[in-house]
Amino acid sequence: MKLASIQAAEQKLMLNTYQRTPVLFVDGSGVTLRDEQGDDYLDLLSGIGVSALGYAHPAVEAAIATQSKKLLHTSNLFYHEHTAELALRLTEISGLDRVFFCNSGTEAWEAALKLARAHAGLLRAEGKRVGTRFLAVEQSFHGRTMGALATTHKEKYRAPFEPLMGGVEFVRFDDVADLRAKFHDAQAEPVCGICIEAVQGEGGVRPVSREFFQVARELCNSTGALLLADEIQSGLGRTGEWFAYQHYGILPDITTLAKPIANGLPMGAMLCTDEAARAFAPGMHGTTFGGGPLVCAVAIAVIDTMKQTNLLAHVRDVGGYFKQQLEGLGLRHDCITAVRGMGLMLGIELDSEELAKNAASEMMKQHIIVNRTSETVLRFLPPYILERAHVDRAIAALDGILTTLTLNSATLAGRVPAGEDSHG
Repeated sequence: MKLASIQAAEQKLMLNTYQRTPVLFVDGSGVTLRDEQGDDYLDLLSGIGVSALGYAHPAVEAAIATQSKKLLHTSNLFYHEHTAELALRLTEISGLDRVFFCNSGTEAWEAALKLARAHAGLLRAEGKRVGTRFLAVEQSFHGRTMGALATTHKEKYRAPFEPLMGGVEFVRFDDVADLRAKFHDAQAEPVCGICIEAVQGEGGVRPVSREFFQVARELCNSTGALLLADEIQSGLGRTGEWFAYQHYGILPDITTLAKPIANGLPMGAMLCTDEAARAFAPGMHGTTFGGGPLVCAVAIAVIDTMKQTNLLAHVRDVGGYFKQQLEGLGLRHDCITAVRGMGLMLGIELDSEELAKNAASEMMKQHIIVNRTSETVLRFLPPYILERAHVDRAIAALDGILTTLTLNSATLAGRVPAGEDSHG
């Protein structure tokens, strides 16, 4: 089927939930996707932060081929050989103690919220003053299921589905005084958990400050409330460390993973301390498909490959170079108001929504895939195997695009770009 026939079929058969770009991809290799016409695209989005090792990676292909010939599914009523093996790898790199496997980021976050509420109930039974209220952060995004939406700030995601889960209050981003005040609010239910993205993804690629993260940790320590770190987009090497919280020297009580963990196969994980884990007993939570043999085998291959190839160092190196080049671009273009991020989780903020939308569209026309988030931010989440030459290509394209778009905008507005004579 070609693109036109697929579009027609989807329009008739699919729920209207996506605004798709009219490109049909049929193949991929490394950091490149190929469309039905045989044209190649440099992918700086990797399926929204998913394809960490890129496309057609031999380690991933081998793990899929080997495991698919043996066993795909058993259910969690029985054991298989990869569950504990993968859990050991995750606990070793995270500093946490226990793992729950699921199918997606939002499921991992739901598990985290449930565990925090259950743990609070355990502490109340032991006579401690821990309530049921969550503090989340403005501009946060934690997923699209009902509990995750309740801790997601943006109105456009929340409004159609209200009322959502109660007991959530939002704190201003990076406002330590607001965090302290809302945590200690004597008129409100005591807090059971503070929800933080070390680097907000959908919120515009915004790293939280060291002080804000540290105060959140201290506040939770003071009562027994849990610190929940959402690493669904920033985790498993994206920022140059296994987890973004490791840049801060802070260990959360719970963290969540998903996007890159199985390099494109659907998988999520919640990790936690032994203290938090004691709140769950058999039957309190579960999943049919989570942690199956195939996805676990692939996740093991991803982690082992990252270790064997020293990929974290590569992410830090190329990510640092990428950010440096974006900052240089910012010096040449007044329309770039900020450059943010860590490792290969980067974003540039532009001075208008229209400019950001047009820039992303023009990059696509030049066969470079980026996306726009938080209306005015161009977001870069490339595969970890990205090279400096790929960065140079992207920067050159974006430089030309911003020059053209801002020149056209100035002309349409009757303005004259800096350096040009207005008298002709």
